[in-house]
Amino acid sequence: MGKVFVFDHPLIQHKLTYIRDKSTGTKEFRELVDEISTLMAFEITRELPLQEIDVETPVQVAKSNVLAGKKLGIVPILRAGIGMVDGVLKLIPAAKVGHIGLYRDPETLQPVEYYFKMPSDVSERELIVVDPMLATGGSAIEAVNSLKKRGATKIKFMCIIAAPEGVEALQKAHPDVDIYIAALDEKLNEKGYIVPGLGDAGDRLFGTK
Repeated sequence: MGKVFVFDHPLIQHKLTYIRDKSTGTKEFRELVDEISTLMAFEITRELPLQEIDVETPVQVAKSNVLAGKKLGIVPILRAGIGMVDGVLKLIPAAKVGHIGLYRDPETLQPVEYYFKMPSDVSERELIVVDPMLATGGSAIEAVNSLKKRGATKIKFMCIIAAPEGVEALQKAHPDVDIYIAALDEKLNEKGYIVPGLGDAGDRLFGTK
């Protein structure tokens, strides 16, 4: 079963309070999501492999470490996932970015893929799927399904706020995917919103409501 990591870093928790606040405007909300994504990226990259090289300091040659050239990819789920991409790229600017677009079928309520664009070497990359919210888990599960169909084998999922129902559903569907969360909330309400949550992340990021 994939591991679940809930980040308790004080800076993340502080910023979470303000993105939950309904009085936080679009500009501030967008900036906070960006900042939280950077802080989460710091944690999610903790286990990246290193290799030792020689570096010449002003004093002498020293042994030191650099990243071992692991290929990474960031995959936002459209549209809200876009708000997390720049925050992650600040720390790993060499990562490639793919996009998955999903919509919910009004009759079946199941997610349907309408857009998929990835780096050509997707099967060789460790992919970080990003979406601010993990509610029912439907979109996350379908996004991982789409990646696996194209040959991806190393996938992590990163979100800001999750409901227990979504975490359980994603773990059940994809037990090989580790889940990284800034806050694990109480539950889903009857409309499928996370409680207490922060409302609709896409609308708050892009000012569409």
